[in-house]
Amino acid sequence: QVQLEESGGGSVHPGGSLKLSCVASGSLFSVGVMNWYRRTPGNERELVAAIFNDGKTNYADFVKGRFTISRNNAGNAVYLQMRSLKPEDTAVYYCNAAWSDPDTREYGMQWWGKGTLVTVSP
Repeated sequence: QVQLEESGGGSVHPGGSLKLSCVASGSLFSVGVMNWYRRTPGNERELVAAIFNDGKTNYADFVKGRFTISRNNAGNAVYLQMRSLKPEDTAVYYCNAAWSDPDTREYGMQWWGKGTLVTVSP
């Protein structure tokens, strides 16, 4: 089992910045990738950014150039630096950890945090 706890959500004006943090504990040897997802009002949960154990990152098109995913050297924390925030970034942001195939990067078992709310409004 992997436990995840997010922090750093809050309210910000358009154009502002926030940094989300996620601390992981438990059976971290099972984790091959850590991700940030979000659920905007009325929509399904969607992948925002991913960082694999080899350091490779992926970003959704709607955050490229604005958000940066990173992690600490110990591998038990992942961060999401969000800049140039827009009202449409308002969402509950979820930390996710997953096993991933080392060749295909396909996800297997996944674990989720409870989420942290980010609100972007004038």
